[in-house]
Amino acid sequence: QFADDMQEFTKFPTKTGRRSLSRSISQSSTDSYSSAASYTDSSDDEVSPREKQQTNSKGSSNFCVKNIKQAEFGRREIEIAEQDMSALISLRKRAQGEKPLAGAKIVGCTHITAQTAVLIETLCALGAQCRWSACNIYSTQNEVAAALAEAGVAVFAWKGESEDDFWWCIDRCVNVDGWQANMILDDGGDLTHWVYKKYPNVFKKIRGIVEESVTGVHRLYQLSKAGKLCVPAMNVNDSVTKQKFDNLYCCRESILDGLKRTTDVMFGGKQVVVCGYGEVGKGCCAALKALGAIVYVTEIDPICALQACMDGFRVVKLSEVIRQVDVVITCTGRDEKVVGEPWSRPRRSSHSQVGSLGGGGTSQPCVPRVFGGLLEPG
Repeated sequence: QFADDMQEFTKFPTKTGRRSLSRSISQSSTDSYSSAASYTDSSDDEVSPREKQQTNSKGSSNFCVKNIKQAEFGRREIEIAEQDMSALISLRKRAQGEKPLAGAKIVGCTHITAQTAVLIETLCALGAQCRWSACNIYSTQNEVAAALAEAGVAVFAWKGESEDDFWWCIDRCVNVDGWQANMILDDGGDLTHWVYKKYPNVFKKIRGIVEESVTGVHRLYQLSKAGKLCVPAMNVNDSVTKQKFDNLYCCRESILDGLKRTTDVMFGGKQVVVCGYGEVGKGCCAALKALGAIVYVTEIDPICALQACMDGFRVVKLSEVIRQVDVVITCTGRDEKVVGEPWSRPRRSSHSQVGSLGGGGTSQPCVPRVFGGLLEPG
């Protein structure tokens, strides 16, 4: 009977461009996370946004997003985010009439989520002209990008960009006839690097750079030491709110989101080693411990190592536990050679996972094929 049913099923025609039914469950769950897949045609996924001709309700096509039709859903998400971002909303109400940012032409490269959309729209409300791209090829919420495009923001981003798409989007933000950026708002340093390398004349006229991440700040320090940083730059990463709140509390939540969506496994009883016990490491360890994971910590700073011990974690050398753990998370912001040495082959290599939280460009664990998977950095 089953064979007959399968034969009957194969008679049904399939639409060109429909997703394969054999896709992994983890990929399906990732797709549904931020692309409003429940009410959009899945055939859209087979066509690159660069090949589409889209316009918003005002007739503008100065953007490139996955699907402009998702704008209404994205607007609802932005409105929800506004409820938790009272400082920016108050700033809009207080200074919107004065337009203190009039004349500012800001080119930005950050995660494009409902929260960053509130920031972008606040900048626009205060008089700035903004063009935006994504700093991470996986984190863009397509519906939010569509809502920004509908509101008139020149946004070039979608979830699942290729590397070529990534640099194309950045270039579309910078290389515009009749418009030249005079400020950079960056997360990771890729936008700053692109402008510096490709458009040196534009870079020299930049009035200021705002950098959020440890990776981007590291790149700026390199330029400064080489005597090539000819514009003022603000290190947002070292601000108190970034270190004590974002790095600790936000990473405490994002580590679970990334692990669950990437692995789709239970973490109760899993053995996890967290490399680094700074603010990011503290947040990761607290979250993993709350799920019931057995957490080990590696740390070279004696004060941070003592903090980990006092918080109830076992402080070890990586070589002592690498063969028995299920997950390795690096939180140091530096290159980590997690595997590759004879001692580093995990006990259950087909089930082990390696991930890096934060750092993006510089905190990349070196992973050979013995590991079963790699979590998205950042």
